[in-house]
Formats: sequence, C-alpha cells, structure tokens
Amino acid sequence: MVEREAIVATLVEDRTALAFREFFRNPLAVGSAFPASHFLVDAMLGPVDWSRMERVIEYGPGTGIFTRALLDRLPGHARLLAIDTSQAFIGHLRGEMRDRRLVAVTGSADGVLEIMAAQGWYRADCILSGLPFSTLAPERAERLMEASACALRPEGKFLAYQMRRAVRPLLERRFEEVRAGFEWRNLPPCHLYWASGPG
Repeated sequence: MVEREAIVATLVEDRTALAFREFFRNPLAVGSAFPASHFLVDAMLGPVDWSRMERVIEYGPGTGIFTRALLDRLPGHARLLAIDTSQAFIGHLRGEMRDRRLVAVTGSADGVLEIMAAQGWYRADCILSGLPFSTLAPERAERLMEASACALRPEGKFLAYQMRRAVRPLLERRFEEVRAGFEWRNLPPCHLYWASGPG
C-alpha cells in the first residue's frame, strides 16, 4: 500500500512539473500551469451521457487529466482523438496511456478537420476544449469555432472550461443552445460551457 501511494505521488509530481514547464514555455497556448482538479472534471463531464459517444475530440489535453476521465467514461468501442501543439504533452500521453481507444496527435486544433480525415473520421459526437480562447486572436478564434462546428454531428456537443468568458459569444454564434456553469473549487476557478446543436 505504501509503495502504491509513493508511485501515485510521483506520478502527480511528474504531471504537475510537466504542466508548469509547458505553461512557462508557452503561456498563451497552455490554459493553466495547474492540472485540472477532480472537482472541475466531475462538474464538466457530469451532465453528458458518455455511454452514447463514439467519437470524441479533446483540444489541449495537457497532462491528460480529462483524457483519463473521458476514457473511464467512454464505451469500449469509442475513440478519443487528443490534439495538442505540445510534443511534450503528446509524448506524455502516449507513454502513460496504453488504451487502444486513444489517438494522441501533435498538431493545432485549427486543423481539426484535416486531422480527423487522416484518422478516417467524418464527424464527431463531442469536442472538449481546454484551450484558452481569451489568448487567441479574434479571427483565429472564429475560424477555430467554425471548424469545430463543422467537425460535429448535427446533434453534437462542444464543451469548454475556461478562466475567462471569451468563448461564450463564439459558442452562441455557432450553436443553438449554450449552458454555462462555474467551478470555484479549481485552481484557477473556471467557467464551464456546454453547447449543442452546431449550425
């Protein structure tokens, strides 16, 4: 038991150190220097019926806190496509997660349609994003949201957790319904968004 606890503590330290390194290397691309808390994960993923999801995309998986939680919730036949610009984060995911449902790709979410096509995907059921939309140039943020809406099925969902509210108007222009929440038990506290009905 003591050995298992020591291994878990080491893994947590490794993830935290990696998150800090990548944040300070490129703070505009990494949403936070701190990995997501279980409070944030549960609040963000709780309202969705993951048993019905077959194709899910994650933007900015970082150290994989949400990636693990998604894999725990997704059915055995599902696929999860994780996209991050950081080779260090993607290398970490590939090395730590030996799940055949996961495809971890180094690339930009801007190219989501091309990345999906390379995997033989036509449409996704859900996109989960931790990207900091507040740091993106407005025209790039619009393009990214447009590509994301095109990547989703008509009944698809876009989920986002953000320190700021910059993503909300983008979602409201592209989706029929947008619900919002807030999780203060995270460092930093985050705004949560669930959008459905891409148009």
